[in-house]
Amino acid sequence: MTHRDDAAPKDPASGRSDDHCYRHPDRTSYVLCQRCARTVCGDCQTQAPVGVICPECMAADRRTAPKVRRSRFGADAPVVTYGLMAVIGVVYLAQFVTQRLGFPILDALGIYTSGYTDLQHGVYEPWRMLTSALLHGSWWHVAMNALTIWIFGRALEPAIGRLRFILLLIASALGGSFAVALLAPNVWVLGASGAAFGLIGAWFVVLRTMRADVTPMIVLIGINVVMAFVNPMISWEAHLGGALVGAASMALMVRDQRRALKSRAAVWGMIAIAVACVVLASVVGALR
Repeated sequence: MTHRDDAAPKDPASGRSDDHCYRHPDRTSYVLCQRCARTVCGDCQTQAPVGVICPECMAADRRTAPKVRRSRFGADAPVVTYGLMAVIGVVYLAQFVTQRLGFPILDALGIYTSGYTDLQHGVYEPWRMLTSALLHGSWWHVAMNALTIWIFGRALEPAIGRLRFILLLIASALGGSFAVALLAPNVWVLGASGAAFGLIGAWFVVLRTMRADVTPMIVLIGINVVMAFVNPMISWEAHLGGALVGAASMALMVRDQRRALKSRAAVWGMIAIAVACVVLASVVGALR
């Protein structure tokens, strides 16, 4: 805040002293606008980071300030996270209805086993590596995966952006299916566990990058490992594949951030990982 002394000069144009507010000549003041140096009274003063400024300078600042547009969901709303939760819920409801009607068409069209990516011995339907992630075996199954996606998706999606988040989910789901093709070729699998564990693996890398305590994450992963071995219906292979791909994908994004790259190296890296999972699953099937 700048103060003027009592011996203020006269304004040659108006004949009055400069110790009067430029908007209210009948009010004496010794405070100047920090932008234009005009005298302002108490009613015309606006506190700003630089000090007191006058109404005209404040209006000019508002005109030149960048406009921030917010969507109806908020600027950082994790719409992909919520959308995926809604999709797997609706798909499971459709599964439930068609199963009760005796026409489990969704299960027949979407479930995955390595035979569907076996170029030599089976029917080649590689899209099942991804569509199987939308199907689930029970309400408990879909609820647990939705909960995991909700917990980690709300943290990751606003941080990395929707495009990278979508690619992270796709690559992790394909990574889970590839691990099944490699480690459990005769097992039929369905569920978003690969994608969900991809988010867990990605968040683990985030915590390590921040040098934060990863003990809770290790405990969570350990509990899931124990559950996978106790319950034979849980595919630990899909969990492992999804987590590894998720961690690798996040490592690429961290690398981009550290190097301040404006290119989309991590985006192309995740696309390459996703394609590699499909190709390698096909090669494994052909060589078996």
